[in-house]
Amino acid sequence: MTLYQQIQECVSFIKQRAKTQPRIGIILGTGLSTLVEEIEVEREFVYGLLPFFSVSTVATHRGKLVLGTLRGTPVVAMAGRLHYYEGYSMQQLTFPVRVLKALGIEYLLISNASGSVNPDICAGDVVFIRDHINMQPDNPLRGHNDDRLGPRFPDMLNTYDRELNARAMELAKRHGLNAHEGVYLALAGPNLETPAEYRMANIIGADVIGMSTVPEVLVARHADLPVFVASVVSNKCFPIADIQPTTVNDVIATVQVVEPKLRLLIGDIVEELAEVAHQAAEE
Repeated sequence: MTLYQQIQECVSFIKQRAKTQPRIGIILGTGLSTLVEEIEVEREFVYGLLPFFSVSTVATHRGKLVLGTLRGTPVVAMAGRLHYYEGYSMQQLTFPVRVLKALGIEYLLISNASGSVNPDICAGDVVFIRDHINMQPDNPLRGHNDDRLGPRFPDMLNTYDRELNARAMELAKRHGLNAHEGVYLALAGPNLETPAEYRMANIIGADVIGMSTVPEVLVARHADLPVFVASVVSNKCFPIADIQPTTVNDVIATVQVVEPKLRLLIGDIVEELAEVAHQAAEE
């Protein structure tokens, strides 16, 4: 069975069991996992019960696909993502993005947690990604290209929606978030980086560093989906003298402080995107 056929089968499975026709897709990573509590849920699916979906193995990720409304807007949310370090192929971990696109979403909003390699960005800050550097060892677009899903060589110039970033910067002030725009460096994980690797990241122009997001962004770009990424800085990794030993519990504790404000910001963005779509439909 081809990738296209797998996508269609999964979408058919969902549509037979849910009426929601989502306009916006949301990937709830470590930085935004509780946003699902604000969704008026019509139907949710455990990943392992969906055709061709892989199961999330990270304890803090719920591993459910949720359909419903957020502030009156139809959405589909991934309550937890898949990662390369879990042992999945790039095609497996990005398959949900293909399904979200086929369900009809018009925007993809993504969250994650990251480490800062910019001395001016601190733990507890939020970075809206404007570009990325991909140093993961594989690419989800590698292999046979199906033109029904996207072009063989997608251009990456305008990958991240700068208008949404600008609006998010304004909303961050309203919600008391210390926010920046920045460049995200993706590495494979699951280990945290060495001091030398943090120094390298700073030298090559990264602001934050993490183990996710870029594969999903590549597939979204391939599918011509506008992308917005909010990254919660969980630990400061530069200058080298400022590095402290970091545990998963440390990351979660830092993110939990920021999360309520980020939830409000994402809700505002969903609301505004819905209004823009409504105005466009009336014109």
